[in-house]
Amino acid sequence: MNAISMNMVTLLYLVASVCFIQALKGLSSPSSARMGNTFGMAGMAIAAVTTVALILKLQAEFAAADSARSGGMGFSLVLLGVVVGGAIGAYAAKKVEMTKMPELVAAMHSLIGLAAVCIAVAAVSEPWAFNIAERGGALPFGNRLELFIGTFVGAVTFSGSVIAFGKLSGKYKFRLFQGAPVRFKGQHILNLVIAIAIIALGLVFCFSDAVEPAWTPFAIMAALSFVLGVLIIIPIGGADMPVVVSMLNSYSGWAAAGIGFSLNNSMLIIAGSLVGSSGAILSYIMCKAMNRSFFNVILGGFGGEATAASGAAQEQRPVKSGSAEDAAFILQNAESVIIVPGYGLAVARAQHSVKELVDKLTEHGVTVRYAIHPVAGRMPGHMNVLLAEAEVPYDQVAEMEDINGEFGQTDVVLVLGANDVVNPAAKDPKSPIAGMPILEAYKAKSIIVNKRSMASGYAGLDNDLFYMPNTMMVFGDAKKVIESMVKAVE
Repeated sequence: MNAISMNMVTLLYLVASVCFIQALKGLSSPSSARMGNTFGMAGMAIAAVTTVALILKLQAEFAAADSARSGGMGFSLVLLGVVVGGAIGAYAAKKVEMTKMPELVAAMHSLIGLAAVCIAVAAVSEPWAFNIAERGGALPFGNRLELFIGTFVGAVTFSGSVIAFGKLSGKYKFRLFQGAPVRFKGQHILNLVIAIAIIALGLVFCFSDAVEPAWTPFAIMAALSFVLGVLIIIPIGGADMPVVVSMLNSYSGWAAAGIGFSLNNSMLIIAGSLVGSSGAILSYIMCKAMNRSFFNVILGGFGGEATAASGAAQEQRPVKSGSAEDAAFILQNAESVIIVPGYGLAVARAQHSVKELVDKLTEHGVTVRYAIHPVAGRMPGHMNVLLAEAEVPYDQVAEMEDINGEFGQTDVVLVLGANDVVNPAAKDPKSPIAGMPILEAYKAKSIIVNKRSMASGYAGLDNDLFYMPNTMMVFGDAKKVIESMVKAVE
């Protein structure tokens, strides 16, 4: 492995890049997601082994050039990182619950951002070790600019992802980690001032032509970037978390790509660009699905004032409620049923029970399909992953734009823990979510809604669907309610 040539490294990195491209292609559809995941793992394995071989090669070259600085400890640290990181990753993948997957994704993004910052610090400190400059020479301007951008984006990604992790988790009492937006007077002005200061300090670092790196502006710039990452995420509420997750995913990719340019590492450039561009496209899709602009998300979350206003209305408006057995009777006597899964389904881990219910209904001649909203749950594709875990056939699952025209001809819609994505208030021009594309469940002949309570969703708005004359509420934990329906159908 010590004798690996740079041509071989380039070729293996190219193979790994092709695997990553195939992974993205496979992950674009539930039916090919497993194959896409396999390509992704293969690509990462090739990239990791190639990088280790490259480290061994460079270590041998350093030893030949300077026996006093052979870098032997460097490979030991790399090996330790692979073992420890791999063990933690394997444990997390095995133990993490589907409801905790968004937090895990945010945590992974934070580590990518922090890794980019650490690599930038090392490259600024000893550029000769990365073949950026001659030993004792100054960093070229282009590399300084790339390291500045990589550090800035990486630091924002790290601290922003930590805040997103806390908001998604919902179990920390620290104010910044709570789901409600954190706003204060002059917040946007402060963000602007910090951003200008970061750019100014970055330019000072870039235009410094001394052999010794300009550590002071670099360090202050990095510290302010960490602060800015916190400040741009805390005013964003829970309703926009799916967009934040995909946005931070994009940031982590651009951070990796920026560092890749500095290190002249084609693998980092290609992989980072793939992650950055795909995350940006996904953020656009999420914003479109919520009728939001990207800048609107960054500047704050869905209306905080709406929550208080809707609370009183919920208490005054009567709803029609029924039992799980009543719901089972309605479902069993229908010809067509559409199921709308939401975050409540994920919390209750009821996807397997739902699959069992659908199997029973199918045996009785009922046609059942699932309707998926792009932002249902707490991360893009959350509901698709849940249903795939329960081995729901892919042909039963339909996206919003494909199934919305069928609600008017459907006998029964079963809404499981969803709220904002089926809220008819989106059709009201005066509503805070006006224009947001929704699953048009309200058009069905009968509607059954399962929720724990009448609490509002992430947007903090009352849901008119719950009060419609053809809607029946079934209160309780989704898994227990569905299990009762299964017994009643039997």
